[in-house]
Amino acid sequence: MNDNQLNRKMKVGIVGATGYVGQRFATILSDHPWFQVTVLAASARSAGKTYREATADRWNIDRPMPPEMADMILLDAADINALTKEVDFLFCAVDMPKAELITLEEALARTETPVVSNNSANRWGEDIPVIIPEINPHHCDIIPLQKKRLGTERGFIVTKPNCSIQTFMPPLAPLMEFEPDRIFVCTYQAISGAGKTFKSWPEMEYNLIPFISGEEEKTEREPLKIWGHITDGKFVSAALPVITAQCYRVPVQEGHTAAVSVAFRKPVSIEEILVRWQEYRSLPQKLNLPTAPKQPIHYLTDNDRPQVALDANRENGMAISVGRLRTDPLLDYKFACLSHNTIRGAAGGAVLTAELLVKQGFIRNK
Repeated sequence: MNDNQLNRKMKVGIVGATGYVGQRFATILSDHPWFQVTVLAASARSAGKTYREATADRWNIDRPMPPEMADMILLDAADINALTKEVDFLFCAVDMPKAELITLEEALARTETPVVSNNSANRWGEDIPVIIPEINPHHCDIIPLQKKRLGTERGFIVTKPNCSIQTFMPPLAPLMEFEPDRIFVCTYQAISGAGKTFKSWPEMEYNLIPFISGEEEKTEREPLKIWGHITDGKFVSAALPVITAQCYRVPVQEGHTAAVSVAFRKPVSIEEILVRWQEYRSLPQKLNLPTAPKQPIHYLTDNDRPQVALDANRENGMAISVGRLRTDPLLDYKFACLSHNTIRGAAGGAVLTAELLVKQGFIRNK
């Protein structure tokens, strides 16, 4: 697909538009060259209100509400027919229990409406891909098999991964030929990852919490699905690298940082790693996708970088900032990396995935 092959801008909806990530979706999609938001949906308590009214005292992010969406009437996220009749596909970031989310996203897909999900509920479906567009775009090859199971011609579900693993997986992507064997990662995660601000979560000021429910399991397991393969119509996770993780909530509004130590099976030098990071480009860059960073990985030479305040918004929040590469006395090398968790790690990553799906021909105008 090239840009001229779009019959018109694709009509998209945001399910969960009033939440933190939903607000990010709204701002990223405003003036998008391919997509136009025509549906906003939220819980029943917000349905029937304008977007401005529903978020009047809880517009949480650092960009203003898109004026073209302010007076749109919110639909009920449970109203499947209303959500799907006026859109080509949907982004889903609604806060619901896991079982209800699985049911909702499958119901939406069965209306012949593709769903690009920010939620974790469907990430472990055997035929549902978890996509980082620079790393595993080929996992979209399973979509025809998923559609066969769902009984659809164009409806399917694709998910994006946990926000914190998008700090350290892109820097490892150009190093995979050296066969990373063991990884220790400690993540320092912003409160926006919990959908909070310091106003709504004052206990986090001057504080650190050494536990985020379910986060260590996601950090250890999801990369192995992304690095895995498709066999007999289902995903098989990679056996290596072995990953151990500790995840901390820290008093930062936006930006997840990770401290990574890694051992490789094949020798590689610091100089080679730096060259690989500098030169790394992948399919989103080759396709010139609108949301893709021009340079996915930026290495910073100052010893006190990357910093959230200085580096989280690099390339509109879509690039990964890396620093402090050095030898590790237990493994081989260690480094620090940073990504914007609600842009690269959430809404922006999902929009980039949708752009990839359009280019691959999986999402089309209805």
